[in-house]
Amino acid sequence: MKRILKMILKIILVLAVITVVLGIWKREELVRLNAVLTLFSEDRIVQNFSHMDAAFLARDVARGDGSVSDLPVGADMVLPPSVAPWIEERSVTALLVMKGGEIRSEAYFLGTSSDDMRVSWSVAKSFLSALIGILHHDGTIPDLDVPVTQYVPTLAGTAYEGATIRNVLNMASGVQFDEDYLAFFSDINKMGREIALGGSLDDFAAGLEVQEHSPGEIWQYVSIDTHVIGMVIRGASGREIPDLLSEKIIAPLGFQSTPYYLTDGDGTSFVLGGLNMPTRDYARFGLMFANGGSWKGEQIVPAEWIAASTAPSAPTAPGEIGYGFQWWVPVGAQPGEYMARGVYGQYIYINTAKDVVIATNAADRKFRQDGVAEQNVAIFREITASLD
Repeated sequence: MKRILKMILKIILVLAVITVVLGIWKREELVRLNAVLTLFSEDRIVQNFSHMDAAFLARDVARGDGSVSDLPVGADMVLPPSVAPWIEERSVTALLVMKGGEIRSEAYFLGTSSDDMRVSWSVAKSFLSALIGILHHDGTIPDLDVPVTQYVPTLAGTAYEGATIRNVLNMASGVQFDEDYLAFFSDINKMGREIALGGSLDDFAAGLEVQEHSPGEIWQYVSIDTHVIGMVIRGASGREIPDLLSEKIIAPLGFQSTPYYLTDGDGTSFVLGGLNMPTRDYARFGLMFANGGSWKGEQIVPAEWIAASTAPSAPTAPGEIGYGFQWWVPVGAQPGEYMARGVYGQYIYINTAKDVVIATNAADRKFRQDGVAEQNVAIFREITASLD
């Protein structure tokens, strides 16, 4: 009996030593995994959304010579009475309203400030769309109707076989992918854990094997599609996304702070949702789009791409929200009304006819509830109407 007890104690001791060694060896990965598992906890979400680089690998996007472009401040506006309860209910952390190129209202909530580096989530998709539009115009990627495998041979034989760049920009790749943020074993959450543990997003994309629909047939919001766009850009240009984004967009816009991307274990940028910057810099990007791609006399994004990418060209069902090339078009939108949108309440709303840009950030844990997205658009429209 004593011999058995000694053997059990030895086994326990060995396991304890192994656990300690693994804990030291894989400490960073375990810390990041814990960050993913607690990222949206009620007591942490606001802090996390302004300090994503404390939990994940990250890479700066240079902002050029450091000069900051001016955002003029106009007369203060009185926000509609419905805005205050909306801010509280939706856990809004920042709201910045511009009309005619001037800031008319700017406020920060839940202990955050104008300097907070706020995570974009899927608003980052619209930045990548602008980048591929520039590369399409300059001839780096001349044809959107070629298969993505032309630039990314590693996707041959995967679920992306036969999908064109246009299909993927439209979120109509046909790839089977579960985007349920609330399901632990969904593809989107598996992808998050892959990043936390230092895995490769390129390998993750190439590991998708099931094509649920023919490319171009059905619109289905699939975030990994945006990563594939990033793979196409890297394959066509031979350059990394942060360097291109810095050169083509960030530096010319004169951002106030150096943005950063979250990255995977290979150092590849999390282009589908990992940009981080202050709210004013989201507003600068939105204002450039509202100005037809022009900024301080320089054409940053081709006007033709602005029009094409923000038109509802994806095969969405009748009566549904529209989708372009990584931009959303609200139901009942007037010409020139569109938005970048990210989970948990991140938006850049643009109404060119009214010359209005609204940038807002939030930590809304109830963003998936019925009617919330529609309520947000209604508030943006109400703010816009109040500026007339």
